[in-house]
Amino acid sequence: MEKERPLSHIFKFFANYVRTIANSYSEIFFFENYLLGLLLLGATFINPSVGISGLICVLSAYEFARFLGLKKIFRGSGFYTYNPLLVGLSIGYIFQLTLLTAFLVIAAGAFTFIVTYSLSNVFWQLFRLPVLNIPFVVVSTTIYLASYKYSNLLVQEYQAKLINLTRTLELKFPVWLTGLTKALGALLFCPHIIGGLIFLLVIFFASRILFILAVGGYFLGVGILSFMEGSFYQAATNLSAFNFSLISMAIGGVFLIPGPKSYLLAAISVAISPFLLDAASFFWAHYGIPTFTLPFNMVVLSLVYALGLAGFPYLATYYRGNPERTLDHYLSFQARFPGTLRTLSLPFAGSWTVWQGFDGRWTHQGVWRHAIDFVITDNEGKTFQNEGTNLEDYFCFQKPVLSPVRGRIISLSNDIDDNPPGTVNETNNWGNYVLIYDERGFYVLLAHFKKGSIKVKEGEWVEQGQLLGLCGNSGYSPQPHLHVQVQLTPELGAPTQPFSFVHYAVQIGTKTKYQANNIPQEGEVVTALYPDKSLEHLMSLVLDQEMAYEIEIEEKTSKQETWKVHMAPDGTYYLGTNHKALYFQKIEGTFYFLRQDGNSQAFRALFMALPRLPLTYQKELFWEDFLPLEVFYGPLKRSIYILLASFSHRLAQIKGTYIYESPEVIKGLIKHGSDQVETTVILDRTKGFVKEAQVVLKNKKIVLRRVS
Repeated sequence: MEKERPLSHIFKFFANYVRTIANSYSEIFFFENYLLGLLLLGATFINPSVGISGLICVLSAYEFARFLGLKKIFRGSGFYTYNPLLVGLSIGYIFQLTLLTAFLVIAAGAFTFIVTYSLSNVFWQLFRLPVLNIPFVVVSTTIYLASYKYSNLLVQEYQAKLINLTRTLELKFPVWLTGLTKALGALLFCPHIIGGLIFLLVIFFASRILFILAVGGYFLGVGILSFMEGSFYQAATNLSAFNFSLISMAIGGVFLIPGPKSYLLAAISVAISPFLLDAASFFWAHYGIPTFTLPFNMVVLSLVYALGLAGFPYLATYYRGNPERTLDHYLSFQARFPGTLRTLSLPFAGSWTVWQGFDGRWTHQGVWRHAIDFVITDNEGKTFQNEGTNLEDYFCFQKPVLSPVRGRIISLSNDIDDNPPGTVNETNNWGNYVLIYDERGFYVLLAHFKKGSIKVKEGEWVEQGQLLGLCGNSGYSPQPHLHVQVQLTPELGAPTQPFSFVHYAVQIGTKTKYQANNIPQEGEVVTALYPDKSLEHLMSLVLDQEMAYEIEIEEKTSKQETWKVHMAPDGTYYLGTNHKALYFQKIEGTFYFLRQDGNSQAFRALFMALPRLPLTYQKELFWEDFLPLEVFYGPLKRSIYILLASFSHRLAQIKGTYIYESPEVIKGLIKHGSDQVETTVILDRTKGFVKEAQVVLKNKKIVLRRVS
């Protein structure tokens, strides 16, 4: 076994090397797929000088980065090498490949990597923007200008021969098709119909959304350009029109979440770009150089920056390799995590009722709309017994109020009288209150305590769940209740901010529904839950821990897999095997599977069977979750649904309902349209994690059994 390890490391290094180089090509069209990237690489060799120069430039940049000790920044991605690739292609397009040209390409590759790596960090730190193709524009323009003094560089002759070979073919097709393909081909310096058709097919197989945006953006831009110039032929034969496709793809499918608003913004961006294209062409023509991707960079960077300043909700914060996967992740994430990052635990024990919620009909309006009032009710919904004329008649009066966060007491009031029922104190609106600063950067205000009941002092540190005082009826309060709000400043009456509660249950008739992180609605009866230490320990996976599972499909034992716990660069953990990963995390009393990478049937089945697990047990406690399309459907069906969902996000919601049948057994039912899946999970009380998982969809059954 010891002799095999070096060979496996060499193979792993070589595979990662090839993946990085291939992804340099696919990154140009905004997706990561090394197989399609290899096809793009091969297509550039239609012109050998272009293909070889591009490849040399990428290798030069990659090896220079490794020499600097930066090899870990790649991890199979071509993010830092697609700019050197474009520079290499641009040099090979103009000059014959000689030893002198090869030296220029190698030097340009190293320099472009330096510019890319430096500008990437500057752009991100200062503006939270990607660098896009700016290094390519800067370096290629510099080399083109400098080449006027390099008389030993030989101008490319093969290009003229290639044009003659493809011209006959182009005459057989309409100008709109030849214009589209030649423009796309020009992006990788293969401005002819053969290269363009290959690139167009690659984009289609990589992403239908990108394909529609590329084609739609091109024709919209060319249409506007032809209207301004008065000639469709002149506009369609403009090789720089690939900028229209790039802008449309970047705005509609990459930097924004695909959807109707994103598509509209993509169209607007393309509509304004012809003016930039013509202006840049006019200026650059004086120096005999093309505009490259300058219009694309200007439009995309300025729009993305402006949308960031405006707080546009559909900016993509996490791009998953293509627009389909990004949209799928976004939609499932929005549905799975409806709460906020300002999370609180319920500030009481037992069951209370939401009397007034966000945007409440009485006092929760305007800048104070993000607040929740709690009371206790009986089975008939009444908040008091007897006649309700005495404070003691109210069920929540004098009930303990607990700290919903860890933090420091900033200020409090403890000496304001409680109002008789039906009256309010208009002078001291908040009555007796406690204001806590949470070190996550916000303040929590709890108001209307009973006079003299507050047990904490200013400046004191409190833990989550610690007793603060007793519920009362002080301040602007017609009956005993507890008011909770979150704000960003310590002043009383400061504008409120959105927040949510974690790890609680909602009573729905005779059933109890678990909420991991949500905003209680008016009338809901909520109950605070507390994590079960044994369940927390059971679902605690340790870094480098290994576990083996037998995978049975349709009652046939197909194979056995060993999974190992790894940590990703962003701090999340994942189960990994053979370039396949299932990411998980424990967050405030809930275990989640977050996403899966790679085509693993076992990981998909486990995700479907247990997308989340409350780390607390109650018999027949149930909960809902929303699954990504990539977990539920195969490639063909998923691609259709996600394309439709880009026009109407509701089409992508796949809801599963899960229930504790016993402390070790969780049953699930997932529905989407006519498709239905039944799941069963048996927890492993001896070894921890999952002992067995079953997924039954139509006539197909997948069973995972732990063997070690």
